Amino acid sequence: MPTFNESRQKKQLDELRRQEEEKLVEILSKKYGLPCIDVSMLAISNAALLTIKEQEARDLSVGPFALKGKILDIAILSPNDPGARAITKRLEEDGYRARLFMASHASLEKIWDRYKDLTLSQKTEAGVMDISGEYLEDITKKLNSVDAIKAEIEKTSASKDIHRISTIFAIILGGALATRASDIHFEPQEESIRLRYRLDGILQDIAAIDQKMHHLLISRIKLLSGLKLNVSGDTQDGRFSIKIKDIDIEIRTSVLPGPYGEGVVLRILNPDAISVPLEALGIEEKLLAELLREIGRPNGMILTTGPTGSGKTTTLYTFLKKTYNPGIKVITIEDPIEYHLTGITQTQVENKSNYTFLSGLRAALRQDPDIIMIGEIRDGETAKIAVNSALTGHLVLSTLHTNNAAGAIPRLIDLGINPKVIGSALNVAIAQRLIRKLCPSCKKEAMPNERETNILMNTIKDIKEKRPDVKYDELPLKIYKPTGCDKCNNAGYKGRVGIYEAIFMKGELVRIVMAGNPGENDVIQAAKNQGIYNMKEDGVVKVLEGVTSIEELERVVELN
Repeated sequence: MPTFNESRQKKQLDELRRQEEEKLVEILSKKYGLPCIDVSMLAISNAALLTIKEQEARDLSVGPFALKGKILDIAILSPNDPGARAITKRLEEDGYRARLFMASHASLEKIWDRYKDLTLSQKTEAGVMDISGEYLEDITKKLNSVDAIKAEIEKTSASKDIHRISTIFAIILGGALATRASDIHFEPQEESIRLRYRLDGILQDIAAIDQKMHHLLISRIKLLSGLKLNVSGDTQDGRFSIKIKDIDIEIRTSVLPGPYGEGVVLRILNPDAISVPLEALGIEEKLLAELLREIGRPNGMILTTGPTGSGKTTTLYTFLKKTYNPGIKVITIEDPIEYHLTGITQTQVENKSNYTFLSGLRAALRQDPDIIMIGEIRDGETAKIAVNSALTGHLVLSTLHTNNAAGAIPRLIDLGINPKVIGSALNVAIAQRLIRKLCPSCKKEAMPNERETNILMNTIKDIKEKRPDVKYDELPLKIYKPTGCDKCNNAGYKGRVGIYEAIFMKGELVRIVMAGNPGENDVIQAAKNQGIYNMKEDGVVKVLEGVTSIEELERVVELN
């Protein structure tokens, strides 16, 4: 006697009902003069899903399934449904042309089910991606180490879950936020894709991703960043943002073609990075007191110098936050805007429309500002207007690309600024680098070797010429070395701090600048009596205080 299989019977009944409904849809489509569609036979476009939010699609009983240019194909139950008319009108206002297709409940359910593929990374508007705060919180709790992130990526990659691309992308982003990475690198190799995070300024391997999955991830990133999906042989730049618990975290995207595929770098601009108060940047006590005086002045120029990635922009933002109050107007000209500051007018350079630092600065001056921040002084004309602004009652903050603070003055002269004017316009030039801090949980005390002792003692001698009261030459000298533990991902370091130097336009320095065309060495000698440490000296003090290691300092500045 044959056995009754309830599960199989139910499946057969469901299939019969589905077929009957599809036939009914075909009859109704002829009645209403609309084409019909069986979505079960089609691939549903993520780009189409992103045009209508899931809840709106369910409420209106519609389902977007294909997008070509601005033509959007939508499945509906009935053209008489108010929802179909409402969504058509709304899409037309947004510049789309909606094409309606009759479909069954089963087809709509399939479309709505595909929204699950976007629940972890759902684009709710152009360039904005919402990640559930609860989901991200869960990720950051589970994935607070590089090993945990790697294991989770490998586990998800091996699964057959149809939503694994979304899950992996969320893991990569969530893991980067959990470990406070500044950048995510996707680097195509011959056989796989190398995924790396930049942690405390150093790139660290996270996982290997297969080529097929990389292609799908790149498509997702391009879609979110507003880039062209069909272009793979040219550079592209874009951006999107993640909204987490009402905090917008900007992600800047750079795509670069290569022999094994497109390399992608995601720069993470987390507002937490500039939430550090000025007093916590690592600026030495005497220099900090002097800088607080300078940023409190109503006019003049403050310049920060250093290579890309040395923290110049963060320092300037911190200055702005320290000086801002409701009674003044602050305007910034940036390329691009990295962090959004409340109460401050920020503008972004756009070379395609000829909005440059120069034109932006000219326009800003017509807006009656008290403080102007220029992202970078790149040419003589911008430098001249910036200097004139500093002389006419504005406080001007900007950056220059020089190796040290003393190099700012020769650089301004090279840009065509009269040395006699520099003495009146420039308040201070600052140079900085970022060094990794030793992990407080695992650093170990050590005795310096002969070479290290010579470096330390010679630097202490220079420090004592500037500050006779320092006590760092007490023997035996003690330093600290990195070890590595779970809390620092076995790197031995956790977090970064700045090392700084500065020259103030006063005293002997004003005299030699006004006298002619001083070189870097002339500036350094004239500023010696100001008593400010240079970057090497500031770094050695941090080594002796156990903040960093001598190996880390030597990675960043020349010690010999």
